[in-house]
Amino acid sequence: MPRARRPSADERIALRVALHEEIAAGGLGWGEAVRRMRQALGMTQARFAQTFRLTRRLVVELEAGRANPTAETLARIGRPFGYQLGFVLARPAAAPDGGGPVQAAAEGAARLPRPG
Repeated sequence: MPRARRPSADERIALRVALHEEIAAGGLGWGEAVRRMRQALGMTQARFAQTFRLTRRLVVELEAGRANPTAETLARIGRPFGYQLGFVLARPAAAPDGGGPVQAAAEGAARLPRPG
């Protein structure tokens, strides 16, 4: 199999922009996002693993979505892209009456058990 050509600086920038747009739109799972981050950096799996203090096997498993990474690992990978870990709404759910995501979240919170 021929070795993949490292993307140019302009190509890496375009890959990063596309990655940010897809992540912002909620269109990527974390495995695909890790693969796209590696590609945007222009790194092989081995080089990516070395840079982020991972094993190559873990990189393969991460990209396939089969790994169970720690929060520290995900934070370390996302840091160069300006990402941080946190809770995000996976998909804005419509409220039962057709309201927006804020109303849906409020109604979801209303269904939580109350202390005491």
